[in-house]
Amino acid sequence: MKLSRPVSWFLLAFGVWSWVIWITFVKNLVADGSGLAFDDGLPTAYFWVHLLLAVVSFVLGTVVGAIGLRGLRALRRTS
Repeated sequence: MKLSRPVSWFLLAFGVWSWVIWITFVKNLVADGSGLAFDDGLPTAYFWVHLLLAVVSFVLGTVVGAIGLRGLRALRRTS
């Protein structure tokens, strides 16, 4: 199955967006001063659940972006 150029660009852009959003999210989570993420300096369940969410989303976004990149490379080879 061949991806069209717009779909490939969209998937690649989604992968880049995922890197920006989830890395920023983890930085903010680690720097949380509200007491939700850390209790007396120890990570809470809130921290672990949100870190897991961020890591899984980051990995899935990376996979989607890689699919878009492969689609663009395949279109370039056939052109």
